This record gives sequence, C-alpha cells and structure tokens, in this order.
Amino acid sequence: MAMKTLLRLWATFATLLLAVPALAQAPAGYAYYEIGDVAAPTPAPTAQAMMLMGGGEWDVGAFRWFAERAGHGHIVVLRASGAGEAGEEIYRDIGGVLSVQTIVFTDRAAASDPRVLAILEHADGIFLAGGDQSNYVRYWKNTPVARLLDAHVRKDRPIGGTSAGLAILGGTAYGAMDGGSIDSPTALADPAGPAVTLVTDFLHMPRLAHVVTDTHFNARDRLGRLIAFLAAARQKDAVAIGIGVDEQSALCVEADGTARLRTRNGGFAWLVQPKNRPALKPGKPLDWASVRVTGIGPDSRFDLNSLRIIAPVFAGTARVAGGRLLDAPATPGAVLPQ
Repeated sequence: MAMKTLLRLWATFATLLLAVPALAQAPAGYAYYEIGDVAAPTPAPTAQAMMLMGGGEWDVGAFRWFAERAGHGHIVVLRASGAGEAGEEIYRDIGGVLSVQTIVFTDRAAASDPRVLAILEHADGIFLAGGDQSNYVRYWKNTPVARLLDAHVRKDRPIGGTSAGLAILGGTAYGAMDGGSIDSPTALADPAGPAVTLVTDFLHMPRLAHVVTDTHFNARDRLGRLIAFLAAARQKDAVAIGIGVDEQSALCVEADGTARLRTRNGGFAWLVQPKNRPALKPGKPLDWASVRVTGIGPDSRFDLNSLRIIAPVFAGTARVAGGRLLDAPATPGAVLPQ
C-alpha cells in the first residue's frame, strides 16, 4: 500500500515537473500588465478622436477628455520599453476608466500574437507611449497590429500618442531608423541625407495622410528639423504639412476634425505650411524661401479639414538659407534659436 502511494506521489511530481516549463514560458515577444476589471461592459459610447501629445508630463485634462471619448471603458497602452507604470497612472491618478492593459513589445513576433490582437480588438481607447519610434516601425509596420490600429479608429474609437507614439501617427513619419534623433541644424544641413529617415504607408489616421508630426517641439528647437522633414516629404507628397506639439501639451482632435490645445505649461501646437517644393541634393543644405508657421494655443480653434486656425497665438513666414533657419515667428514667452 505504501509502495502504491509512493508511486502515485512520484507520478504527480513528474507531471508537475513537466508542466513547469510551460507555465514559466514567457509570451513570444512581449510583456503584459493589467489593472482594473478587463471584463466589465463599457459604460458609454465611444467616439473617434485623436490625442496628439508632445511628450513630457501629461496634461490631466487631455487624458480625461480621452477617457470620455473611450466611453470610460478599457484603455490599451502600447510601448516598446518600460513596464506597466503608465497604465497604473492612467487608472489610479487620472481615473474614469474601467481598466488599462499594457503591452510592452520586445520583437516583431508579438505583432501577430493572437492574444495581443484580441486585446487590441477589445480596446475602447489605444494610447501609444513614448520611447524609440524606430522600434514601433520595426515591430508593427505591415503587421496585424498596424492594421488593427487603423481599424480601431474606423470603429469610432480614440487613439492617442505621445513623443515616439505621436511621431508615427502622421502619414509620413520620422522613424529615427539610423539609431539617433536628428537635431535641427543637422537636418537642415542635409535634408536629403541618410539621417532623415522618413517612413510612409505605416499608419493611416483620419486627416493625417499629408501630415508630418513632431514632438518636444519648442523645448528641443525642432522647428528647423520639421521644415527639413517637410522638404524631404514634399519630394513625393507635394502638399505635405507639419504639426509640432510642445511638451506637456496635447492637441485634442474631435471626430469632425476640429481641435483644441490643452496644456499644463503654456505650450503650443505649431502648424507648418511650406510653399512649393524645394530642390534637394544629398549632402547639400536646404534653401527654402517661404514656410508659413502658425501657433495654436488653448484659446485657439483649429480645423484639420480646412487647416483654418481661429485666434492663432502667433503667425509668420520663416525661410531657410544655406541650411540656416531665418525669420521664425516670435512666440510668447519663448526663446527661439538665433
């Protein structure tokens, strides 16, 4: 009797040993975090919307607007670095949502993982975190994840992105594919060079097909580099324009294309509209005679359909000569590069 009991115990132990590798095996290419009740029904209708954030500290009002457009339901955070801390902040500090699930991608395999795709299908709102946008391009371009991000917005659900997450939302995106983050003087010195790594046919957001976005805008003197990106983009897209967003600020776009800026530090969004298409040669600096720059503040109203701004904060026409940005419009409280 004792021998039979011992044999049963050994059999049970062996079964457990065989099961341990399967239980301990991590999912392919991603880490997963959740907080809240992911199974609860969404309490209100969702609405198509875009939250275009410039990086840095979040504006709480913008996130509460985003939560409302998500029906106060289920938010999914996508990123390629860090962990679940952004989800914790959204759920605990901002509130107004039932759950937040975070997927941290570590390779391209995750973009075809059935669990990942099911989570995205279920999302009421999707937020693309900051980090290195080249990872987003490598992991998501031409994958089911990219197709689901496009489909998410078509289903009248909001999407948001900050820093790297905003960089990839435009129809032409700066992919930072060379492993760096180019600055304005370098980009203006050679806009046709190998460091201006623009990516097209990635994501397809409403009214952003001809838009190049940029972030951390005034804090990192990025007007010059956005103009350089537009010079390169206009070689293929003759009507490309730019939208830059300052840190701690968010351009919140409604379903009808109207937008307003929310900011916690007096920042702006920048509408950059060049005239014509410049001639570019690799290794040569940019010359461009006319680039209209208009500032969008909290009291402004912006229509992405017509590109009309009511009550702009500043406006002017910049030019670039020999790779040097000249005549940039003065912004209230800002110190512009010389």
